[in-house]
Amino acid sequence: MKALILNVDLAAEVPIYQQIRDQVVEAIAHGALIEGSTLPPTRTLAADFGINFHTVNKAYDLLRQEGLIRLSRKTGAVVTARAADQLLPSDWTARARTLLAEAVARGIPADHVLQTCRTLLDSFSAAQQEDKR
Repeated sequence: MKALILNVDLAAEVPIYQQIRDQVVEAIAHGALIEGSTLPPTRTLAADFGINFHTVNKAYDLLRQEGLIRLSRKTGAVVTARAADQLLPSDWTARARTLLAEAVARGIPADHVLQTCRTLLDSFSAAQQEDKR
């Protein structure tokens, strides 16, 4: 398992809780976090970044709602098994639709978008295969 390194940009337009959520999802996809991995306690992570612990709570709650972590008073935030049937296809499709619409609105050619998607998916697959060795 790889070390989990989270970075937040306090000046970014993307809310901090969303940055944390997105980075945890990417760490799971890359294999840096596997089933049973624990995330830092909310207060610890908040103190490390100098942010309000409710911001971290919001990120963790989103991950819990998405079925990627479970929260417990005893164990804290723990990565759960990733079953495809836990993903709501309509939710995933809606988010993908928005990202693709942004690409079209910015005039990014379809072949570039498709190549970027393939490259990213391949990078996740490669990371997971490397971790299984």
